[in-house]
Amino acid sequence: MNYAHIIRELGRGSEGARDMTLDEAQQLYAAMLDGGVPELELGAIAIALRVKGETVSEMIGFLSASYERLYTLRRPSGRIRPVVIPTYNGARKGVNLTPLLALLLRRFGVPVVVHGLIEGFGRVTTAQIFREFGLLPSSSHLQAQQMLDDSGLVYVPLSVLSPGLSVQLALRSRLGLRNSAHSLVKMLDPFKGEGLLLAAATHPEYLDTMREVLSAQGTHGLLLRGTEGEPFANPKRRPRIEHLHDGACDILFEAEHDSLKRLPTLPESCDAKTTADWMRRVLSGESALPPPIANQLACCLYASGYADDFNQAKAIIAVEGNGLSVT
Repeated sequence: MNYAHIIRELGRGSEGARDMTLDEAQQLYAAMLDGGVPELELGAIAIALRVKGETVSEMIGFLSASYERLYTLRRPSGRIRPVVIPTYNGARKGVNLTPLLALLLRRFGVPVVVHGLIEGFGRVTTAQIFREFGLLPSSSHLQAQQMLDDSGLVYVPLSVLSPGLSVQLALRSRLGLRNSAHSLVKMLDPFKGEGLLLAAATHPEYLDTMREVLSAQGTHGLLLRGTEGEPFANPKRRPRIEHLHDGACDILFEAEHDSLKRLPTLPESCDAKTTADWMRRVLSGESALPPPIANQLACCLYASGYADDFNQAKAIIAVEGNGLSVT
């Protein structure tokens, strides 16, 4: 490929740059993931795309190339879709509730695959909190499958699922900016369409892009505005939660525009040990589950096929999820 030509076309700024076709984007990102692009050109392409902004077609091409190189997992038997939870941001200001959502789903017998980074770069990661529960990251693709089959919950580092994307994410430490991979990893389903993806973004424009990309891929998922970039509902004010399936998009919960009248009792600190101790109290029923997390849990039970319809899912949570009403 002529990388100088690509850089020239992409690097003319947000107004003058030329967008790539889907096929061009797929070929370029395949070369990037395979290590075929020299370092200087790779950095230039990453910065050019950051300045220009990726189109939906480009992101579809990038994601297609990523899936061609993804180590996949075998879906557990049964009608329930495994829930896939990408966790790449961690907590800096508030508590990271991604592990709680995963542990609650496992309690209901829903298979869960969490994938992400281990190092938080100053943030509290899901991997660090899981470690407090004795759940360690899988070290290989085969171990990940075995852990999923044995316990129904596994944490898979991105380096195990997609070494190429892991390298792309690491560019941030050298370039100082995010790149396309930071969005792509949040749309990865290691079951290639057989899982239920929890897809989250921080900014509304990224939600619009994710909706289009995931719909084009035929993804089954729940789309919401994340909390500090993590895919759990804000425990103080529920975001809109959309259900993507079979080419359709249904709104399961509208966003709450006001904070809860009665704020949930959350840990005073967001460090891993304090967070894990609080989660244990929630799981044992000693502390209340925040209503927005109960709402999201009901969405997961419905969209995964655990419940036959959404009303049944809400009723299950009302009865078994710390007695919360899910309206």
